[in-house]
Amino acid sequence: MSPEHLDVMIVGAGLSGIGAAVHLQQRCPGHRFAVVEAREALGGTWDLFRYPGVRSDSDMHTLGYVFKPWTDPKAIAEGGTILQYLHDTVREHGLAPHIRCGHKLVGASWSSADARWTLTLRRSADGSEQQLSCGFLHLCAGYYDTNAGYQPAFPGRDDFQGRWVHPQHWPQDLDVAGQRVVVIGSGATAVTLLPALAARGAHVTLLQRSPTWMVSLPAVDPISTALRRVLPQAAALRLTRWKNMLLARFIYSLSRRHPQRLRRLLLAGVRQALGPLATPERMARDFTPRYEPWDQRLCLVPDGDFFRALRQGRAEVVTGQIARITPHGVALQSGVHLDADTVVSATGLVLNMAPVPLVVDGRAVHPADTVSYKGVMFSGVPNLTSTFGYINASWTLKADLTARFVCRLLRHLQRSGQRVALPPDPPPGAPRLPAVALSSGYFERGRHLMPRQGLHAPWKLNQDFWADWWALRCRPVDDGVLQFRR
Repeated sequence: MSPEHLDVMIVGAGLSGIGAAVHLQQRCPGHRFAVVEAREALGGTWDLFRYPGVRSDSDMHTLGYVFKPWTDPKAIAEGGTILQYLHDTVREHGLAPHIRCGHKLVGASWSSADARWTLTLRRSADGSEQQLSCGFLHLCAGYYDTNAGYQPAFPGRDDFQGRWVHPQHWPQDLDVAGQRVVVIGSGATAVTLLPALAARGAHVTLLQRSPTWMVSLPAVDPISTALRRVLPQAAALRLTRWKNMLLARFIYSLSRRHPQRLRRLLLAGVRQALGPLATPERMARDFTPRYEPWDQRLCLVPDGDFFRALRQGRAEVVTGQIARITPHGVALQSGVHLDADTVVSATGLVLNMAPVPLVVDGRAVHPADTVSYKGVMFSGVPNLTSTFGYINASWTLKADLTARFVCRLLRHLQRSGQRVALPPDPPPGAPRLPAVALSSGYFERGRHLMPRQGLHAPWKLNQDFWADWWALRCRPVDDGVLQFRR
């Protein structure tokens, strides 16, 4: 029997993949498609991460889908609520028959002679493999390795006699009540964990090498609440979404044009949230980052819960360098010892831009050797798109635009009788720049794995919804750069 053939294969059943499937179903109803997910359950990040307090780090009015407005009053939502939102989306759109959980894509090979991808899937249940083919491959598996988080080689790590935990694989039997917990890290996960663990009865010490920028916002958007009182729900939610998009754009623009002004605003907010704890020494040491705002992502603090835990004495922040891990805690280079029953190593992610090895006509493709085309395709790789959301706004804003562009591209191929869409290599001598300007640790560690970008369209990777809206929704699919073949 010949292998199963699909028009489109979507890889990943998380926020991006489920959204892409809905767009495909609505805009390309005649295309046969499937969604493969390596894990045994759909949901992606929101099924994988189960650490205490896990929540969105963007407002759900923009992190939610454009076709399914977020109706829950809490705009900064817990992970379980987001996971239920995804399950509701699958049920409402009848996607379950198209989703194949427990099927990991382990190989993808393109044949120009056949104008199709041959895919190898491995079932997690028994390790068996199967092959199928597709005309178009859409990667929605995110940008990090779901199997393991980043774990630095701390000296003395094996000497620790307590429990060592990474948030990416949180043990459900861990009871921290009455324990001394040291959380190593300063990113969004660490900022989320501190108040959540303190609320469970632990005394928490957040150990950071350097401070991070934080901003406190209400979990329930008061403007959205007011709009819902005077407008129909659909109109109120639409206005809230646009309001939040414009606000995010304004803050990011302010960070690029007037970083000192934004620094002052953010530090004033932290001082107010800390209250009596905001001594000049503590502010300089623990809450004033060395980098400018938005050189790394801002950490969102819903309802000021992080600062409230500090004011109540249930948690503290320590800034310093680790000398070594001891049997009973963490020794710092300053000579301070942090006693710990449990250490949570919230030290970041491992970047993974290619969830599967790609081969084009027998040639292995490495993402770092390619250049991004409109932020959705790779130069020299035919009939393949990849979702990479915004780093300065909600991920789903770009995921929705990407999914709609994919549908436009598929319809163009169908109407024109073409079978292949290929982004060529940029002109010789054109600059090849890093794709992401953030200095976050996981991007710095994985920069050599990421595709490059150019200075100008269509090779520039925008971090701007409005520029992408024009490029992906308004510009012609056949733009004179993308090549089409029968």
